[in-house]
Amino acid sequence: MKKATIIASIAMLFSISLNAFTLGNLGEFKFEKMNQNVYVMHGPELEPNKENEGFMNNPAVIESQNGLIVIDPGGNYNVGKKILAEIEKLSSKPIIAVFNTHKHGDHWFANKNIREKYPEVPIYALTYMIEQVKDNAAETWYGILDRLTGNLEGTKPFTFPSDGVENKQTVVVDGETFVMRHYSKGHTDTDILIEHTNSNTLFIGDNLIINRFGAFDESSSIIENIKLLEKIKNQEDEFKKYTLYVPGHGPSSSEVSETIDPFLNYLKIIVEGAQKAYDEGMASYEIKPEVDENLKDYHSWDAYEGQMGKHLMKAYSEIEMLDF
Repeated sequence: MKKATIIASIAMLFSISLNAFTLGNLGEFKFEKMNQNVYVMHGPELEPNKENEGFMNNPAVIESQNGLIVIDPGGNYNVGKKILAEIEKLSSKPIIAVFNTHKHGDHWFANKNIREKYPEVPIYALTYMIEQVKDNAAETWYGILDRLTGNLEGTKPFTFPSDGVENKQTVVVDGETFVMRHYSKGHTDTDILIEHTNSNTLFIGDNLIINRFGAFDESSSIIENIKLLEKIKNQEDEFKKYTLYVPGHGPSSSEVSETIDPFLNYLKIIVEGAQKAYDEGMASYEIKPEVDENLKDYHSWDAYEGQMGKHLMKAYSEIEMLDF
């Protein structure tokens, strides 16, 4: 190879690297083709912070004959620019629809980037989720993410979802069929799981998180989250065996147990500990050391120290409520 050609090749690679979506020492992020027409960008398995710039979810793209359908485009305007640029590397086709899985802003604040370029694009979410983000959930999450990342400039005014959906509703976009699954509570009370029937893919959202922990708030239920994951795993209640399972955070997989079991087993250990404490008249903090020992396989998950005790308290409070 001639010297000039080598130099040109190096320059090209350098240019590509400069244009890649990079986050400090966390590396480069791009969309991976997961099956016939589904692409997923797996975000850093970390809480929102300055290094990840507030990006840690799993944006997904489904390529149809005439366009692109995006699920959970990202958590702020600045990150959204980078994710949109990566989407445009996949195809020159326009974005023709967006889905948001739930109310937490780390999944949908980047709606704004897509709507700026495609002003008429429909953005689907649970009708109740739309009500919640227009009420106060958007402002709550803006405050959380701004405090943790300092990277929310440009995110306001919010671009709310525009098209409400309900449980079991089917949405067809350019020949691609999506079935909505909503359960009263799980990660929140605003979640939809999205079944893409063409590729036999299930987008589970934050009802499933791998390698990191998030918060359960007043709209959540750890006990109901367990029931939902068991339904998926056991192919109950209209769930079936899928060829791809995509969590809200963490790696996707074609194997249901490989995908579901880590988080499901964690939640079960939390509830078992809370139930034991309740039955024996203990406070949740009193059983925390025992539960911590039972959870030693999870000590390396991001935010374990900050979240485990809170999860135990949450499970304890749910058990108390069930006893009334």
